[in-house]
Amino acid sequence: MNGVPGRILRIAGVPTHVVVEGAGPACVLSGGLGSSWFDWDPVIPLLSPYRTVVRFDRPGLGLSAPAPPPLTPTAAGEAARILGVLDALGLTGPCTVVGHSLAGFHAEAFARLHPARTAGLVLVDCSVEEDPRGPAVPAAPRAAAARLLATALGAAGLPLALGRTARRLTVRVGTVRHRDPASDDLVRRCYRTTRVLRAGLLENASYAGLAAEVAALRARHPLPDVPVTVLAAYGATESPRELRRLDRQRRLAAELGGAHFRIAAPAGHLLMMDDPAAIARAVLSSVPRSGHPGPEDLA
Repeated sequence: MNGVPGRILRIAGVPTHVVVEGAGPACVLSGGLGSSWFDWDPVIPLLSPYRTVVRFDRPGLGLSAPAPPPLTPTAAGEAARILGVLDALGLTGPCTVVGHSLAGFHAEAFARLHPARTAGLVLVDCSVEEDPRGPAVPAAPRAAAARLLATALGAAGLPLALGRTARRLTVRVGTVRHRDPASDDLVRRCYRTTRVLRAGLLENASYAGLAAEVAALRARHPLPDVPVTVLAAYGATESPRELRRLDRQRRLAAELGGAHFRIAAPAGHLLMMDDPAAIARAVLSSVPRSGHPGPEDLA
């Protein structure tokens, strides 16, 4: 694909960009709102010697085609998408699922709905809602409004003019290193498009519904008996806001039945760019070694 790694697979009817690297037990990495496969690049060299690492772009993001309307993101739907990617690749055994930020909802839903396919769960500075309630406006009108807004902004040329700058600013604010590892070519190719803007707005519009859906799943579907890790980013500023965020992650770990709680510091919300080794350690410790290299190999 013009020098870009990966291939296009049709998942649930949507042409989906998928990248597979490495060998060993499978793990799948899913990024936060509006993210692309290359956000995980710093983590790959640390995982691929020991794991078959799968990355994919959700509909409309990265190099994946958009989902046809009126489809909107749901936790169960995104869990099914992860399963579809793994099945299409022939990776039918248990897999460690890693979800960052918004994709933490997707990863948790996968573990609850597909326990036999889950070897471990790693939630990377994931979204937390302590009192999740469904949105006041139903999902369909919210999605329609998001699509209309994206169309209007695209017609005004906003993604083309400001998409690259918005991406760079997001990384600057979301990291302590303040440096985007992605090349200008990839950023321009993805973030100057109305397609990606529309997908990001749709994901944002679905947030409240996702949180409420996952809360309902917690009541009906227990987590499988696998290692669960909540990995929290901490910038070490000791600001009240940052300490509150850290406490919310700690309480999430307790709510998930005493999941392992780990802190990566100093690191911003885009933890994969600031401390990729912390993510690699969490993944490698989520499956018994059984002859495969583990976290001590990163020392």
